[in-house]
Amino acid sequence: MKRRWFIVLILFFLFIAGSLPLLDKDHASADTGTVQISGTTVNVRSGPGLSYSVTGDLEQGQTASVISKEGDWLEVRVDDKEGWIASWLTTSKDEEQTASGQTAVSSVNGLNVRAQPDLSAAVLTKMKAGDEAEVISAAGDWLEINFRNTRGFVSKQYISVADGAPETDQPADAEKTEEKKEALSKVSSFEIAVSALNVRSKPDLSSKIQQTVNQGQVFPVVSMEGNWVEIQLAEDKNGWAYAFHGQLSDETAETRSNDTQESVTILTDGTNLRTEATTASEVASRADAGDNLPVIDKQGEWYQVSLPDGQAAFVAEWVVSSEDTIAEDEQTEMPDRKKGTLNGITIVLDPGHGGNDGGTVGVRKTEEKELTLKTAEILSHHLNAAGAEVVMTRQSDTYVDLRKRVASSQQAGADAFVSIHYDATDDSSVSGFTSYYQHDYQKELAEYLNSGLGDKLTLHDRGVQHGNYLVLRENQQPAVLVELGFLSNFNEERVLTTKQFREQAALGLYTGIINYFDAQLGE
Repeated sequence: MKRRWFIVLILFFLFIAGSLPLLDKDHASADTGTVQISGTTVNVRSGPGLSYSVTGDLEQGQTASVISKEGDWLEVRVDDKEGWIASWLTTSKDEEQTASGQTAVSSVNGLNVRAQPDLSAAVLTKMKAGDEAEVISAAGDWLEINFRNTRGFVSKQYISVADGAPETDQPADAEKTEEKKEALSKVSSFEIAVSALNVRSKPDLSSKIQQTVNQGQVFPVVSMEGNWVEIQLAEDKNGWAYAFHGQLSDETAETRSNDTQESVTILTDGTNLRTEATTASEVASRADAGDNLPVIDKQGEWYQVSLPDGQAAFVAEWVVSSEDTIAEDEQTEMPDRKKGTLNGITIVLDPGHGGNDGGTVGVRKTEEKELTLKTAEILSHHLNAAGAEVVMTRQSDTYVDLRKRVASSQQAGADAFVSIHYDATDDSSVSGFTSYYQHDYQKELAEYLNSGLGDKLTLHDRGVQHGNYLVLRENQQPAVLVELGFLSNFNEERVLTTKQFREQAALGLYTGIINYFDAQLGE
């Protein structure tokens, strides 16, 4: 009997001993929330920092359970695998306020749509006043939206949110009704804020289209019903437009029309003004930097402008700056920058080629355009983490004109422009990376970037060289074009196509950029 109790006692203690670690483990890894990936591709690392090795990646829209947090890094679990990700590339599912079925309407021109809900995040695109976007979710002072197939974040401060069925959006009580009547009595005009707007016979999307009006036109207001405004199109003709597509004002239509003449400013000397909205058309005239031209109309990526002699011509939007103001950024004070950070710094990343321009093709059929974009995306994450504002000349596999890439640099007032490429030559034995510059004011940046690459890459260092490339030649900002290796070299191509190489190349460029701006701060 004693022996039997002794065995039972031993088994009991073994059970307790085996259970305790499991209990501790479950307790230690208890979930503290759920996050959703907002970055295009987010690296999963072995520890809380950019210096830790990459163990995997998560795609935009995936969710992960949060285990713990250390600074700006989250320890997460996905499919029984654990690792660390940057918190600024996620949105909280627990605190998220869903707003499905609603529409976000920009109330300002030039509203930034950012990659993350943070003023230091990269600008993906911009919204004009009246532009609409689908609301995906809300988090704090930001809305996550889908704007023309671009998913990003906008500040709630500059957004109006409309329900999907505007005709049923009526005041909730008598007090609001009186307020609305009082406000309506002060409304005199309605300015169109979108490129083209259908004006209908009734305040209903299914009613007959009376006329199509264009951006910038101003009309007298006759009445309002719900979110619809009745405007006077002609002396004996009225129509209805959705109010979120324009701006109501207490000024008369005549006064507003005189005040809202848009104009553009030429950025460089000798800019071509063409007879039609295409680079293939004849040059009607030329303009110099600083010339201000009134805008008559907008056709795609071209402005139709009025010349001093009264004639009309077209100028590409990427060679001018408009008078649109970005309220969000104007009210943001630039933080003091410390060494090792990039707060207040704007960097334009230019992934070479894209769309029908595939760039060079490797021995193993690797397309350059794919590698340049992947490398730029990784570098963008590093720069955002350091506080920089990153502007990408392309976000996807699309063709971007070389002069438009340069214009992105000038319009952003870039502190640095980095064009990323992979090389090729007829001699398959040639290998290594190279950093090119054109003007003397670009050389220092090229030297720092090449040094950063040299510290991270095992390839042959071809050094800093003079290169007569358009994105350097026409660029008024510090600009560098880097060739990260030769796809025409069979052995080197095998290295260049690995994710590990792209990580190291991006880290090398990141280190070079940090060192370049640290040197400007001095000791």
